[in-house]
Amino acid sequence: MHRRGRLRPVERAACCVAGVGAAAAALTGPIPAAAHHDFTAHMTVHLLLGMVAPLLLVFAAPVTLVLRALPVGPARALARVLGSAPLRVLTHPVTAAALDAGGLWALYTTGLDRAMREHAWLHVLVHTHMFVAGYLFTAAVIAVDPARHRPGRRTRAAVLVGFVAAHAILAKYLYGHPPAGVLPADARTGAQLMYYGGDLIDAVLIATLCREWYRAHAPRRRAGTVAAQRTAMEG
Repeated sequence: MHRRGRLRPVERAACCVAGVGAAAAALTGPIPAAAHHDFTAHMTVHLLLGMVAPLLLVFAAPVTLVLRALPVGPARALARVLGSAPLRVLTHPVTAAALDAGGLWALYTTGLDRAMREHAWLHVLVHTHMFVAGYLFTAAVIAVDPARHRPGRRTRAAVLVGFVAAHAILAKYLYGHPPAGVLPADARTGAQLMYYGGDLIDAVLIATLCREWYRAHAPRRRAGTVAAQRTAMEG
């Protein structure tokens, strides 16, 4: 892109680095090591890998970067793939929310959490799903990268509200019903982290969607103001 004279915004690159850093912190180092026996550390991994890293990487606009960096032919081919029927279904806000919130409920209410600590392959699978589902949901709700057939803002707002409720209800459920093998005090601390940490990230999603909504209606408001001023002057 630089060779073609197109400069990538610094904030996009910074979000990319920060997103990769959040994912790395969730997968390597002391936090994931402690997560095997500490539910609060496990919940920290959940927030970093399933919410913080996807949010930052969506803000990095990777699809836009790839489409602008590729030659015309491959870029058009990729655009056709992204606009295909299967991907439209997968990236729909309702589907993405079901994968994200449903995966969390399945993880903490079916014994899957305990099983993944005993099987390495399941551990990798669960974390992969957590990250991919988090990215799909975030990208489906906020319009950073271009997407064909993106649902309207009312639909995305309704899905976001439903997801926030499902996430909060699960946190409250875990507060009173610790997963198998988790001490009550540890479960309460982890549930509080899930509740309040998730709220902070959800607040960023809500603010971003509201800003998009506001900007979309700003030209109409300006046009209405100008028309009103002209009417007043003519009167």
